[in-house]
Amino acid sequence: MTAFWHELQITTGIPGSFPWVVAGFLAAAGALHYFVPKERGKIRGALMLFGISVVGVLATTEMLCLGANPAGTMYHCADRVALVVGGIAMVNLGAVVLFAVILRPARLEPPPIAQDLLMALGYIAVGILILSHTGGDIRSIVATSAVLTAVIGFSLQDTLGNIMGGLALQMERTIRVGDWIRVEDVEGKVKQIRWRQTSVETRNWDTVVIPNSVLMKVRVTVLGRRQGAPLQRRQWVYFRVGLGHSPTKVIHVVESALHEDTIRHVAAEPKPHCLVTDFKDGDAVYAVRYWLSDLSQPDPTDSVIRTRIYGALRRAGIALATPTQSVLLTHEDETGRERRENEEYQQKLEALRKQEFFQALNDGERSELAPRLATAHWLYMIAEGNADVEVGVDGKTQRVATLRAGDIFGEMGLMTGELRTATVNALTDVTCYRLGKEAFVDILRSRPEIAEQISVVLARRRVELDAVREQLGQDAKGDRMRTMQGTLLRGIREFFGLS
Repeated sequence: MTAFWHELQITTGIPGSFPWVVAGFLAAAGALHYFVPKERGKIRGALMLFGISVVGVLATTEMLCLGANPAGTMYHCADRVALVVGGIAMVNLGAVVLFAVILRPARLEPPPIAQDLLMALGYIAVGILILSHTGGDIRSIVATSAVLTAVIGFSLQDTLGNIMGGLALQMERTIRVGDWIRVEDVEGKVKQIRWRQTSVETRNWDTVVIPNSVLMKVRVTVLGRRQGAPLQRRQWVYFRVGLGHSPTKVIHVVESALHEDTIRHVAAEPKPHCLVTDFKDGDAVYAVRYWLSDLSQPDPTDSVIRTRIYGALRRAGIALATPTQSVLLTHEDETGRERRENEEYQQKLEALRKQEFFQALNDGERSELAPRLATAHWLYMIAEGNADVEVGVDGKTQRVATLRAGDIFGEMGLMTGELRTATVNALTDVTCYRLGKEAFVDILRSRPEIAEQISVVLARRRVELDAVREQLGQDAKGDRMRTMQGTLLRGIREFFGLS
């Protein structure tokens, strides 16, 4: 045992210190494994290399004990390899201490490529130190390395250019992982910046690999990044309207529709706005400019903006421009017009019969209301299509119901003049009928008892919304229902001037 210990000191070149080096390395690795969990993979790798080194040192020591020649080639190779592997393990563990423990909390951690380069320099330094300590000829190693470096430099110019380009990109932070960039005809999100290339994922689910040297030579546009501002990018959506409509009115109609409710992936500030960009072929060319907050969703968001534009203009009676070369001819005789009007009247009458809100009316009263129903964007009765009812709960939007053909909304405004408490968003193309106060007042004044029946329906719908917001139980809902019904009945009577 004494002989083995003596040979171990000769092999390692650190008499009496080898056990302390092993114990210190294991203690440091254990502490880092516990306190820096994000770097456990690197720590385990360093432990594995250090274990290989220790086994190699013990094996070369055993070779000496068995009579191996200390000057032999096999012994020298095994001994130096074991020590170099141990040195690499120490550099890896030291890198975790330097980058993760010291520099990261101070926000001075260099990019991954720079870390790899520094560790490579550390490997070279440790290798030279160990070889010189074990009797290697450093001058011949340096001379050989210089020749090899020149040969490698000439043969790998492009690869080295890519490596240096990647290093420059990460050191200067010109392009960062997560950035949206445009390089010539490629537009996508940066996923990786490696030694040789940068990987960009496009919106078409393609991954484009761009050599780093190319990124250093061509113009690269970083999308949506502005100093001191959130990540968002301005989008343009164009449309045309004939010159027969006032540009001021068109702009007001479109901007009102865009500002009425929040639109997903559209930044709140700056607000979307509309402007005239040109007069062309007898039309005014308009553009809606908005700021996209999620750069992965330009096309779907543009589609929502176009839908809002189309709906707003149609409700205002403003038609989008048609090609000037098209000719539209319409011919309708008296019989056809009467048939169409009668079909529309029957459709309105049928919608009134099916709606619970109007069950208190008789056929004559429904016939009186039917001609007064009009199509508009603030509609009350859905004739076709589906829409969601959403309310704000704790600063978030929550869907509480889905409306279909035959359902109504806005009844509180009609009966009491109260401002809306929910938002209705169309899921499909929706055809609605609007009924105003002036069309309903005569019927209520002739039969005031209808107000009480309607107040029950209104109270039930209001309590259902309150139950969602306030998480009401069944008993609380019943109490709220009775109180609400009385309040609404008084509000209806006051609004319509009923005795």
